[in-house]
Amino acid sequence: MPEGHTVHRLARALGELFTGEALAVSSPQGRFAAGAAMLDGRVVVASEAWGKQLFLGFAADAATGREEVRWLRVHLGLYGAWTFAGDGSTAVVHAIGAPRRRIGERETVPAAGPGEPPASAQRDDAWSPPAPRGAVRVRLLGEHAVADLTGPTACEVVTAEEKAAVEARLGPDPIRDAGPGEPDPREVFVERVRRSRSPVGLLLMNQDVVAGVGNIYRAESLFRARLDPLRPGRDVPAEVLRDLWDDLVVLMHDGVRTGAIVTTRPEDRDAGGAPSPDVAADPGRRRARVRQNADGAPGAVPADEAFYVYHRDGLPCRVCGTPVLHQELAGRNLYRCGVCQA
Repeated sequence: MPEGHTVHRLARALGELFTGEALAVSSPQGRFAAGAAMLDGRVVVASEAWGKQLFLGFAADAATGREEVRWLRVHLGLYGAWTFAGDGSTAVVHAIGAPRRRIGERETVPAAGPGEPPASAQRDDAWSPPAPRGAVRVRLLGEHAVADLTGPTACEVVTAEEKAAVEARLGPDPIRDAGPGEPDPREVFVERVRRSRSPVGLLLMNQDVVAGVGNIYRAESLFRARLDPLRPGRDVPAEVLRDLWDDLVVLMHDGVRTGAIVTTRPEDRDAGGAPSPDVAADPGRRRARVRQNADGAPGAVPADEAFYVYHRDGLPCRVCGTPVLHQELAGRNLYRCGVCQA
């Protein structure tokens, strides 16, 4: 499931592609036909993210009051993805002359190569969008680009009041700045963790406590804080939680900027790369590799050096050398170091 930084990147990409433009909105799959009809021909006036929730605002025209905006709310869930194609005339890297690929934690959309003209300049015929591929729930078609949504957990048109109600149920988002009159998000996070007996590792995955944190940021932020994931939230000192929040703010903003989650400090990246004896003795054991948008980019941190504990079970801890542990917590994989996070 995409984590919060990916959804913020999608909101930014959609906003850069379509803000101020009246879109043709359709549902090739047919399951969203009524919702698409409500948005078809309307102008995109806003593109926002709160945690893992994406909101795209449509209005009759650019001057429409915010209270009259209709919002497309999308939650990608486990299987949802946006795919993009464009004619190359837009300056948005995510869509310039690109094939239709996912923009998320697994794939990236490349721009034209160095020195190459954009796709629109490489041919004489007028651009036409590719045919929908797969079960496309929503298609957003503008003059120069198209965005297709497949497999979302949630996809609906909501009013401004309904959007506010969804946001009211969410915890604070480390990537999102607090609006006027809103409480300090760090203190809201601290209060919600400390009033619960649940393990802090479970609370970090609760979108009512903190919005946008997924399994990677959960595992890595707890390691960096040297916190035992099973420690009850109410037993974690407030100052430790404030430091944890501040670290999430830095890590997740960096994820928005680069398209990759990198949590290791430079001095720790060369350590802990060799498998422990039990893993080395089992050559049939295949370790999952987390692909990221920055893979292959010049100067990017290699994926196998990006994390301290996530998907590194059985490998030596980059700090203390003991094998990283793996267990399940509420049906999700949990990774930790039994020494550093004792």
